[in-house]
Amino acid sequence: MTLFGYAIQDLYLWILIIAAILTVVVLLFGDLLDGIFESVPFLHPVIVLSFFIFLSAIGYVLEWFMNWGSLVILIVSSILSIIFVTLLHIFVLVPIRSAEQSWGYSEEALMGSVGTVIVSIPIDGYGEVMVQWKSGVISKPAVSYDNEALPQGERVLIIEIKDGVFYVSPYESLD
Repeated sequence: MTLFGYAIQDLYLWILIIAAILTVVVLLFGDLLDGIFESVPFLHPVIVLSFFIFLSAIGYVLEWFMNWGSLVILIVSSILSIIFVTLLHIFVLVPIRSAEQSWGYSEEALMGSVGTVIVSIPIDGYGEVMVQWKSGVISKPAVSYDNEALPQGERVLIIEIKDGVFYVSPYESLD
């Protein structure tokens, strides 16, 4: 059967190729799109493109090997695609989105911790602080909470964390 002068198999193959290319682009630049699609998770580009990849792949294989009508193949591949995309969303994408909890720490838990400056922090500038934590060593960008220069090796107290950046002050121990 043909549609727009192309065999149905060719259309399935072209949809598969285009969706695969767009998926790679979304994987590379997906962080830019996260804020846009955050309120409607079932319209996230990864979900939509996955649906078209499954639909076209299943449709292509069924058109090749089965003697069913093209409409029946489209319906069957649509149903299977919805099932596969739902499973992908539930068992892969949702756990990935909540991956911070699996690291063994949250940023809120790091507030009040003592760390060491590993890249000196200039006045009005950024450096880097390393914190020893239960799950290992954590290093993040840091700025001085009091807007003072902090040299490398200085022990600091994490006062607050904004957008993944530590705001730190010099730590005076009671020793």
